[in-house]
Formats: sequence, C-alpha cells, structure tokens
Amino acid sequence: MGKKLVKYINREISWLSFNERVLQEAADASLPLLERLKFLGIFSSNLDEFFSVRVGTLQRMIDAGVKSSEIIGDSPKKTIKLIHKKVLQLRDRFDEIFAELEKELEKANIFIINENELNPEQQEFVREYFISKVRPRLVPIMFRELNSFPYLKNQAIYLAVAMYKYRDPQDFNYALIEVPADVLPRFIPLPSKVGTQYIIMLDDIIRFGLTNIFSIFDYDSISAYTIKLTRDAELDIDDDVMKSFLEKISESLKQREKGEPVRFVYDKEIPEDLLQIILNGLNLRNFENIVPGGRYHNARDFINFPEVGDKSLLYEKTQPLRHPDLPVNRSILDVIRNKDVMLCYPYHSFDHMIDLLREAAIDPKVTTIKMTLYRVAKNSNVVNALINAVKNGKSVTVVIELQARFDEMANIYWTQKLEEAGATIIDGVPGLKVHAKLCKITRMENDIPVTYACIGTGNFNESTARIYSDHALLTSNPAITKEVKDLFDFFEHTYKHINYDHLIVAPHYMRNKIYQLINNEIRNAKAGKKAYIYLKMNNLVDLRMINKLYEASQAGVKIRMVIRSICSLVPGIKGLSENIKVTSIVDKYLEHSRVFIFCNGGYEKYYISSADWMVRNLDKRVEVAVPIYDPYIQEELKQFMHFQFADNTKARIINKEQNNQYVKSKNSSERRRAQEDIYKFFENKASEMRA
Repeated sequence: MGKKLVKYINREISWLSFNERVLQEAADASLPLLERLKFLGIFSSNLDEFFSVRVGTLQRMIDAGVKSSEIIGDSPKKTIKLIHKKVLQLRDRFDEIFAELEKELEKANIFIINENELNPEQQEFVREYFISKVRPRLVPIMFRELNSFPYLKNQAIYLAVAMYKYRDPQDFNYALIEVPADVLPRFIPLPSKVGTQYIIMLDDIIRFGLTNIFSIFDYDSISAYTIKLTRDAELDIDDDVMKSFLEKISESLKQREKGEPVRFVYDKEIPEDLLQIILNGLNLRNFENIVPGGRYHNARDFINFPEVGDKSLLYEKTQPLRHPDLPVNRSILDVIRNKDVMLCYPYHSFDHMIDLLREAAIDPKVTTIKMTLYRVAKNSNVVNALINAVKNGKSVTVVIELQARFDEMANIYWTQKLEEAGATIIDGVPGLKVHAKLCKITRMENDIPVTYACIGTGNFNESTARIYSDHALLTSNPAITKEVKDLFDFFEHTYKHINYDHLIVAPHYMRNKIYQLINNEIRNAKAGKKAYIYLKMNNLVDLRMINKLYEASQAGVKIRMVIRSICSLVPGIKGLSENIKVTSIVDKYLEHSRVFIFCNGGYEKYYISSADWMVRNLDKRVEVAVPIYDPYIQEELKQFMHFQFADNTKARIINKEQNNQYVKSKNSSERRRAQEDIYKFFENKASEMRA
C-alpha cells in the first residue's frame, strides 16, 4: 500500500507552523537583539490567543460530541493531541532561544536579575518602588480557609504564595496575588553603572516585598510561584430580541471572563500540596492540559521590553514616506478628484488618511462622511476627526463592528463617544461581521453630490498602520464610488438587494466571482493561452477555494502565492498542485494586505481586498475586494508582488512537511528582502517626483 495522499494541511497545525516561523525570527542572529526578544513576545501572545480561541473551540466540539473532521480536517480529539505534541516541541525551542538570548543580553551588558541578586542601592530602589507603585495595586487573597477557590482571570499572571512555620508544620497558609502587569510595566530598569543595565521583573519586585505584605504573620518561609489559566474566549451571544446588540455584546464579554479552562500553566518548583489545592479548587483534577513551566509566564510582555543599551540592539527607525501625489498643503480631495492614489502602509504615512478626514471635517462643501470601523487605535485620531466633523455640521455615519475579537470593549467605548457627539451608529449587520474597510465622503460640487472613497485591506488604525503592511485605494471613480454608496445603503437598510459590477462583495458574491476569475484562467490554459494567478493573503483555509486552485493547477495555470499564516493547501503534489508555489514572509512588519492578480489573457485584473480565503470571510462576513483600474497603480502592485516573490531572506517555503525552510537564491550574492526592497522602491518614487 502506498502512502495516503495528503491533500490538505490541518488548519491548527498550519497555524502552529506559522507561529514557528515567528520563533525562527527570535532565533535569527542577524536581527537586532531586542527585536529578537520582541519576537519571543509575539510568539507567546499568538499562542495565548490560539489556546483561547482555537483550542477553546475544539474543546467545545469534544464536549458537544462532535466527531466529524469536515470542519477542521481531523477529529477534534486527534487534533488536540497533535496540537499538544507540537506545542511541547515549540515550548522546548522557546526555552532554548530564551537561554541563548539571555547570554547575548549579558554580552551587551544587559542583565535581567531577580530579587536575590540586588546590590544595596538596587534593594533600596526596589523597596521604594514596591511601596509607592506596586503595593497599592495588590489584593492578596488568603484562600486556605475559603469555601470556594478565588476566581482566576483569563491569561492573568498570579503568584501562588506558600507560607510555612518550621517549628509547627500544621501552621501554614496560602495566598493568591494577581501580578498587575496590565497597569505597571513588567520589566523595570534598575539603578545601574554607565554602560551596564540591570532589569528586574515586576513578579520579582512582588517576591521582594512578600515579607512586607504578610508582616502581620510570623512565618519562617514565604515563597511565591507563578500560575496562569487560559480560558475559552469565544463569545456566547444572547438571542433575546428585547436587548440591544450593544447590551448583548457587553453581557457576553462578562461571560467570556468565565469561559471554560483550556490550559493551566504553573511553576514546576511549586510545592505539591499547594499545586493540588489549586487544581482541586479550579476543578482541574482530570484536566488534560496542565503544563509545568518555569518561574515566569506571559512571555508576551517581551513585546514591551524596555529600549535599553546601544541603538544597534533595535531596528533602525525608518520614517513613513509622504506619498508623492499628496504633498503638504495640497487638498487631498483635489488630488483624488483627478487621479486614483494607492497608499501602502507602513511605507507610506497613515497621516494621509487622518489629513483626508480632517480636510473633509472642515470643508464647507462636504456634507456627509460614512465609515466602517473594526479595530481603532487606543487614542484614535480617526474617531477624533469624525467627532470633529460632527461638530462642523457634517452628517457622520459609522458602521462599528462590536464583535471584533478582543477589541469589543474598545469598540463599545468608541460607539458611546461617537453617539454622544451626534454621529449615527450602525452596530454591524445582524448575523454578519462587517470586516470591509470603507470610507465614503460626499461633497457638493456645482450643486451635484460627488463621492470620494477609500477602500483598504487593513483597519483605519494609526497604531497598527506603523507595523502592518496594508494597501488602501483613494478614488473618486464614479463606477467604484457608486457601489461604495450602495454598500452603505445596504448597511442602513439590510433588506436591500444590490448587484455589483465592480466591487466584489462578500458574503453574497465574492465566492462565485472568484470562481469565475479562476475558471477564466482554466479555460485560457486549456486553450493554450498564457494563464497565471498571483495571490497574497493571510490565510488560505476554505476547502472549496483550495479545490478550485487544484483544478486550475491541473489545467496548467501557474499559481504563485504568499500566505503569511495558515495555508491548508499542499503545493507541489504531482498531478494535483505541481503548478502551485507558496511562500510565507515573516519579517519586521506584519504582512497583512490581500492582493489578487489574474492574467485574464494578457489583460490583467488586479484587486486588493479585506478578505482572506476562509469560510468565515467568504460566507459569514461583509468583505470587499476593489478592482485597480489605474495602469500606474497596477504596475506598482505588480512590482510589490514581484518583491514578495523574490524574497530569499525572510521567505519560507510552504510544503506538506511544514518544516519552514528558507527560500535560498541560486546566486548567493543576490540577497533580496521584500520589505527593504519595497521601502527603497517607494523612497525612489518619492525622490523622482521631487526631482
């Protein structure tokens, strides 16, 4: 018997393979040292979310008795076993890399020390810091005598404290302290000599102050051990028709905090009696996912490691470029009245988008602004510009998605702020998430309303626009702006049925339209014509789309893809996918834009989109792909994809082995790094325009 043909990669295993690529960045000695630490933080943060969301979902499926492999590629039980095996491998690799980085930090004269390694000056600093900053934030809970074990928040770090008296073994106590890493920095620089930097963790400052906290007791030994519980973070939304959607989301957020446990991690040095009391108290006696670990948890906090030491330990800060078509002191509406403009973040400055909204807010001829918001920055200039527009008498309508996972509370806050200012709020579409990235501005010109639009691949968020690579089209092309207007009409009147000739809109049209575009390539390939498809996205999971790409490959269509994260398609299988090549780029910026290019018999079709090819995006969300008609922008987009395909520094090969081998150039002197090449490309364009 031959080996069974593997046509699809399990999505969960593919995702873990992506997170392994993040770990590869932490291991890459060519990266600045503190950037490598940040990648450890990103890896850990990703894994936390994976357990909260994906493992939580699998656990629900097991609890509900679901055995089918239709949805996830394997049975839920088998998938969870595969996950645990892979996660343990990754954890061991994480520990190796962290040990290596600690040595490298010491070579750079940066020392992470604990409470037992402080010199007298540092002890005094820590004592003062503990009393003034930390102690007021602590709420110790003595739980030995409690009837029920204290509630543990999802993914918070706790110190489980054991107190013993040597002369009386029966005199002991236990306490629980939440480490307030949400309000205080996790890493605190200590007084240090010039050229040397010492850092202590918040956990160890609390350990230093344990005798102070429990000074009213007379214990000989007080020690603390880290524990952390990860809970299922999926929302159960009430279907009570008498409640507003905002009320339902608010209530389900409270329920999320009480989600079922999916992982429990503890310091393996914890005394056995204390561990057993905690496991009993949390009802985790027969729980499979109990993981012994080290002294510290929540390595995601490395993302915010202090910027200490030499400048060479961090990436050189590159300034976002002004788009050459949008010079300072020029009306942006005036520019896009005459030509389309494509912004590419973070290479171009997001300030252009803020400037556009500010201009619209004060332009006396602008009458309305309509916008979709999914995730916005903490102190959002986008929302502030919309509030300013309301104050200037504009009609402002915002479609704000309350179900943006882990941003729900922030979106409720901004909803209330916008409503207080007088904006009209549409809190999504019943049964659908609004994930499309749209802005529509209407301006009266010669007594005729003229519409301007921005359609993008990423959020209107100035914080993430500095680290996410995304595209946004600014246009006044009536063919496109009319359909953007139609889409906002649909948001306001969801019973309306609208046909689109230019935009590709999910959930009603996108799947079939993409099938048509792929079928066109299949026909051309079979007719002996040139046929190719170039795709860039975050995730390719939808099995029907994958089968359609397999069909295209079998017909001779050449398919090249850059998939950042999950890819369930298996490239390079003879007779099935030998015409498909897939790479994944993990680098300084998070690759986030979705780009689709179809050969179309030599008359190429170009799209940028908010949608990945997943069931949820194609069938359960409002998503938009916008065609790019301007030949100069088409050329720019093709060049962008060329840089992605040519990368031989940060690109990994996606294959059935999931072994994340780097793409290597045949000519070793030809080092190509897409993100550097793209920045230089836009920098040169800006210089040429200035010249």
